[in-house]
Amino acid sequence: MTETRPTPPLPDHLSIDSTSPHFNADVFEHEIGIRFNGKDRVDVEEYCISEGWIKVAAGKTLDRKGKPLLLKLKGRVEAYYR
Repeated sequence: MTETRPTPPLPDHLSIDSTSPHFNADVFEHEIGIRFNGKDRVDVEEYCISEGWIKVAAGKTLDRKGKPLLLKLKGRVEAYYR
């Protein structure tokens, strides 16, 4: 009775912010994993594989719009379905 929907291909650039142009709701119906410089990360807010960066929240610091302040980290990025 459980239907498994085919997983869409992972985009090169993806964001969890629903107001971002890089947000894709179909991808978030499945669990996604991000490996950054060989280590699995669970705190990634946005990534770009071709440019080699991820954005993560800087602690509890908020920007002027009330969203988490993001830091851009550069390195080798791999995205996969868990």
